[in-house]
Amino acid sequence: MSDTVVQIENLGKKYILSHRDEGYKTFRDTVANAAKSLVKTFKSSGDSKKLSSNREEFWALKDVSFEIKQGEKVGIIGRNGAGKSTLLKIISRITEPTKGSIRIKGRVASLLEVGTGFHPELTGRENIFLNGAILGMTKAEIKRKFDEIVDFSEVEKFLDTPVKRYSSGMYVRLAFSVAAHLEPEILIIDEVLAVGDIKFQEKCLGKMEEVGKNGRTVLFVSHNMATINNLCEKVVWLSNGSVNMIGKTEQITKHYLVHGAERSGKVIINNKNNYDSNFYFKRLSLLDSQENIRSIFDVTKPIMIELEYYANKLLDTEIAVDIRDSSGVLIFSLLRSSSINSEVAAGNCVARIEIPALFLAPRTYSIDIAAYKPNSEFFAHHKSLAVFEIEETGSPLAIYQGAECGFIIVNFPWKEIN
Repeated sequence: MSDTVVQIENLGKKYILSHRDEGYKTFRDTVANAAKSLVKTFKSSGDSKKLSSNREEFWALKDVSFEIKQGEKVGIIGRNGAGKSTLLKIISRITEPTKGSIRIKGRVASLLEVGTGFHPELTGRENIFLNGAILGMTKAEIKRKFDEIVDFSEVEKFLDTPVKRYSSGMYVRLAFSVAAHLEPEILIIDEVLAVGDIKFQEKCLGKMEEVGKNGRTVLFVSHNMATINNLCEKVVWLSNGSVNMIGKTEQITKHYLVHGAERSGKVIINNKNNYDSNFYFKRLSLLDSQENIRSIFDVTKPIMIELEYYANKLLDTEIAVDIRDSSGVLIFSLLRSSSINSEVAAGNCVARIEIPALFLAPRTYSIDIAAYKPNSEFFAHHKSLAVFEIEETGSPLAIYQGAECGFIIVNFPWKEIN
């Protein structure tokens, strides 16, 4: 159809993974293994297509098919490893698919990782012109947008500094500003926006909304269901490299938070794409009153949230745990600074926060965690990291089951004075 700008059919992307034994080996082990490998080579010479035992195929994407219309704002959701970033890299023409086809109509601007498309040795000013040229714009077109880009990015003071000296937040501010202002027909944004400060994130979301209203197409990857609900009208939910569901945003995000997010009660956090090595989260666990790991809780019993995190030096930072409803709307935040001073000691730390019994109403909730400098930038940010459910087993709301009773159980005293 003429208004289709991205058409994907049976898309697949395969990688070959190598597994190596990194343990200590003696010289005798090395010689013995070399001999064994030689024997295996002769034995398997008749089957050249067979992968060796320490290599395997991994399909990051499998038979993915969907289309995006001009002007649509589409959210891509799924757990870590679902294939979201691989899909965006193929749409952005950074990598080639192994099979299937993809047709794109229009100019694509993408912001997938901190520094995508920037040359570290060039200044901010030079990188604006470089990115514009990559997008196929003339020098005159870039000059016309130049002041607008600089003003939005808030890095004017450092414009003639090589970007390798920028902080991760400055990098993202300039990169987003370039991507959004150089008038691409298709704008692709990954979760990289989580690096910036909260005010700049809101500014970016406003700009993305404006881009969509101007008839241009936006693809947005996020673990924040509230942001997806506010920005996107359509959602593609990826699971294990395949399309699980496609449809209207609110319907898909609610289904995802109930059925698709991590529900094991314990999450080991992947820090492969961590933006700041000074601080990172290692684990989140949900515990009942007997210290059993679980994801379904009795409304009459407390819930323990256990966080493990690491700082490589003494840091002045806020650590926050956000509790959200099944639509991604924030219910409340638990802040470390409300109980402890803002300094996080160097080394490993395990912390516990208790949500009291008869506090959260029986529903499904999700958890975000973040570490950041207030009004500055994030050290780490993980959205919809885990989902838990509270069962009705005898709360004051039990007699109202099925009625709308909010999220918090309160028992404030009533006094009749007449």
